[in-house]
Amino acid sequence: MDHSHHMGMSHTDHNTTTPPSHHHPTTSASHSHGGDMDHMKMMPMTFYFGFKNVELLFSGLVINTPGEMAGAFVAVFLLAVFYEGLKIGRESLLRKSQVSIRYNSMPVPGPNGTTLMETHKTVGQQMLSFPHLLQTVLHIIQVVVSYFLMLIFMTYNGYLCIAVAAGAGTGYFFFSWKKAVVVDITEHCH
Repeated sequence: MDHSHHMGMSHTDHNTTTPPSHHHPTTSASHSHGGDMDHMKMMPMTFYFGFKNVELLFSGLVINTPGEMAGAFVAVFLLAVFYEGLKIGRESLLRKSQVSIRYNSMPVPGPNGTTLMETHKTVGQQMLSFPHLLQTVLHIIQVVVSYFLMLIFMTYNGYLCIAVAAGAGTGYFFFSWKKAVVVDITEHCH
C-alpha cells in the first residue's frame, strides 16, 4: 500500500498537529507497516510561533495556553542552563580525579637549525574507581538531556527553540568562565 501521498501534505495551520482526515479502508498490509497512517500526527516542518496543541517530549504533555507555553519556556530554558553546567562540571570533576600523570619530552626541530624540547602531559584514570563510575553516570545524564533539548528544538516551535538557545547561551556565560585554560610554557608547537 503506497502511503507517500501523506508525506507531501501541505500543513498550513500550525495551531494543530493533525492532518486533514482521509478515510481509507484498512488492510492487513497497512497493519504490518505500523498501523493505519490516518491516525498519525503530522509534525510541522517549518518554524512557527503558536501555543495550541504543542506536544512536548511526551504524548500527555501538551501545551494549549499562553501560560502553559510560558511555563514550558522557563522549564526548557533551565534544562538548557543545566546542560551547560553539567558539561563544565564534568570537566572540572575529571581534572580533580586525574591520576597517573606522566610527562614525555621529545626533541623537535626549531627555527634556524635549533632543537626544542616538546613536553606532552598524559593523564589517566582508573577504570574501576568511584570517579570513573560517577563520570559514567553523569555522561548518561548529559546524553539524555542533550537529546531532550534536540527533540524540543525539533518541534519547530519558535518559543521553545528560543528557550533552548537562550538557556544554552546563559549556561555557557555563567559556567564557562570557570573553565581554566592552562598553557604550558614549554609547548612550542600547535
